Amino acid sequence: MKNSKVLALKYRPQKFKDLIGQTVIVETIINSIMSNKIPNAFLFTGIRGVGKTTIARIVAKSLNCINGIEKLCTDDFCENCSAIANSNHIDVLEMDAASKTGVDDVRDLIEFSRYGPTSSKFKIFIIDEVHMLSKQAFNALLKTLEEPPEYLKFIFATTEIKKIPITVVSRCQRFDLSRIKSSELFDFLKNITDKENGQASDDALRLIVKISEGSVRDALSLLDRGLLTLDKGKELDLNKAQEIFGYFDKSRLIDIFEQILKGQELKVIENYRKIYDQGVDPKVFINDFLELIYYFKNINAITLESTNFSLNDEQFSRIKELSETIDNEVLILFWQFTIRILNELDIVSNQNFSIEMFLIRLMHLSAFKIKDNYSEQKKIIKKNDNENFLSELKSDTINQIKNISQEKNLKLEKQDEIEAEKKISIKSFQELLDLASHKKEMKLKFELEKNVNLVRFEKNRIEISFNDNLDKNFVKDLSSKLLEWTGERWIITFSKIKGEISIKEREENKKDKIINDVKSSNLYKSIIEKFPDASLIDVTLIEEKED
Repeated sequence: MKNSKVLALKYRPQKFKDLIGQTVIVETIINSIMSNKIPNAFLFTGIRGVGKTTIARIVAKSLNCINGIEKLCTDDFCENCSAIANSNHIDVLEMDAASKTGVDDVRDLIEFSRYGPTSSKFKIFIIDEVHMLSKQAFNALLKTLEEPPEYLKFIFATTEIKKIPITVVSRCQRFDLSRIKSSELFDFLKNITDKENGQASDDALRLIVKISEGSVRDALSLLDRGLLTLDKGKELDLNKAQEIFGYFDKSRLIDIFEQILKGQELKVIENYRKIYDQGVDPKVFINDFLELIYYFKNINAITLESTNFSLNDEQFSRIKELSETIDNEVLILFWQFTIRILNELDIVSNQNFSIEMFLIRLMHLSAFKIKDNYSEQKKIIKKNDNENFLSELKSDTINQIKNISQEKNLKLEKQDEIEAEKKISIKSFQELLDLASHKKEMKLKFELEKNVNLVRFEKNRIEISFNDNLDKNFVKDLSSKLLEWTGERWIITFSKIKGEISIKEREENKKDKIINDVKSSNLYKSIIEKFPDASLIDVTLIEEKED
């Protein structure tokens, strides 16, 4: 039955030598046990999947092994080690603090601790996710934790060390488990693949290492999933792994970046759509794009090994070569521009369209420069909207590198601005729309224009009706912004009265009326007579300039 377990459980380390990536911590623990300087409480912290609970159980075995620390069980477990491994040892109690958070649970624990061990040297309490305990539970634990009986030891594990009271942390010997290095995790996965008689290419394993972000459990779960997806005898290659895990080849992203630099719009869109068709989430694409910009900017300061298997040799060389053709100013602007698109993705209904427009807009930045090797591709396209945007981006970048004294001045100026903003008076619904636009609260403005019907607008009170598309957080967001802008609390109420039509509906009705008026004109009728297949789609009114 053991072989039927998932890989994460099947290959869970049972002894110190099976652990990977935590050599220093293992040596410290073994030395403390051998010198009989065992702390009252161990506290293991780190990201998910690096071995916190696993190492807690191994420490429990080391403390209670019948053979002692010098002759710890390795292959054939003694009675104590075997019972601890199966979580049924009478003197080793495991508790999940996520399900037992209350002070009563801890009091029961303390009461249980009054009795010595039954069949081993120590009575051990292993508390997983200890940060989930309530404040009262922690307080009840303090005294016992500081001066426990000689036979009692605590072992805590947590992913959220900052949520544990400092009074508790100070009574424990803390061990910070590090993320597993890429090279170690890669070798570990390769070894597991061989043991399972599976076939996986090195590139596929490197992709799993990258996605797992230093977590052994995540890496084993991904490997398990990848091997189970394939038919017997087939190899898990990079293309299949990318398809299974929803990732795409970085080379294609580098192609897109190079095509953006050359202004090849059609190729950029074509390449992006191939990535999108693989089922890649737009936010994953943007985050990978940010990662690529980072590599372009800092490629000379990093090594291939330090990229955590994000890049292979060919990709690393391509980025290094291309980076010599790009000004740092361009990369910084690209970074700022890409960060902003993440907020836009939360507003638009079709994120795919937004990404395509984002890639096109990158090609039209007015500060766009490429060094001499791409001189034939140099372009400076000046557009008013781009100039404004670039001005803002440059301002943001400059503000980020101001010294401490300048930052203090900026904070004082901001406080003055906030005080001034509190005096803003909003007297009408239109003024509210204008202010939302001025403050660049585009999501709020969108909701006000499209999904809200005004019933009544009074001082500090707005009564509205709405359609089914209104965002569930609209009232909270609007109330918060009104308080921030005016310094006063506003009451937002919903009405059964339908109210005025929305701004968008009003604009559409106005547009329809203009189109109908034009269709009634003699000019339109004469055009239709000559061109029966013609149709009127839109009308733009041009104001006559006075001489």
